[in-house]
Amino acid sequence: MMALPNLLWLRSFEATSRHASFTAAAAELGLTQAAVSHHVGALEHQLGHMLFKRTTRRVTLTESGRAYLPSVRSALQDLALSTEALFGGKAEETVTIRAPISAAVFIITPALPAFQAKHPQIDVRLLSAIWANTTLDSGVDIEIRLGNGNWSDGQVEPLGPDFAVPICHPEVAKTIEEPKDLIRHNLIHILGFERHWDLYFENNGLQAKDVARRTTVDTSLAAAEWACANGGVALIIERAARRLEKAGRLAIPLEARIPLGQTHYLVRPNKTFLSAPAKGRVTAWLRALFTQDPSLSRKEPAG
Repeated sequence: MMALPNLLWLRSFEATSRHASFTAAAAELGLTQAAVSHHVGALEHQLGHMLFKRTTRRVTLTESGRAYLPSVRSALQDLALSTEALFGGKAEETVTIRAPISAAVFIITPALPAFQAKHPQIDVRLLSAIWANTTLDSGVDIEIRLGNGNWSDGQVEPLGPDFAVPICHPEVAKTIEEPKDLIRHNLIHILGFERHWDLYFENNGLQAKDVARRTTVDTSLAAAEWACANGGVALIIERAARRLEKAGRLAIPLEARIPLGQTHYLVRPNKTFLSAPAKGRVTAWLRALFTQDPSLSRKEPAG
């Protein structure tokens, strides 16, 4: 069995993967750039695989690096959390999360009671953002964003993939047996995702031009409430749709889904993170909450 790699090497590898830079990783860890580069090189030598592709401006993960990273990140997180649980203080800590309003209402809030029951010492503050192009405020510890990941104001980690499914009032669902049945219903469109209904019909061999009625709202929250009021059929993020279905408020009439085209991301300030156990615990919980495939499991991560 191969000997376990040096912990410092693993920390340098994990930090470099987030920053795509030896220099930035060194600043986070309080080391020199040469030390971090040496740690990663030593780790690659022990494993017998290159973990990064190096260029003059940045480093990017190789296929081996991408495969190894989740295990390393999970192990470091588990070590930090175990250390806190066994030796850390019990003082209450506050962690501030900001998320798109639909994700806050439909995904995070329903899972919060189970998390708080398990971690009563962590005081979670949840803030809602209507638009995704906001910067990371100094008072926000962790942010969930929906987009393409092209932000430079923090550590960005993709949580996708995400999909969209139709959702409607349970009585309306009884009238929908196949995609073509949607054409006679009012289809609720969401600003920024206007093409999703067209893509849904195209993926099912249909054309959207024959749709009876269309209405438009500016958030998934409004679209879901409109559908709940028996106002039509909305096409929303599957994670939100599954929770609404589980609560009995709405139904998913068809299991056919389409790629959302955007992905949820975890965004954190550019500073040492593993040294803050409460923030690390909340981060691990959010990661599990958003990476769990909603089509395969209905169980909420408890944290």
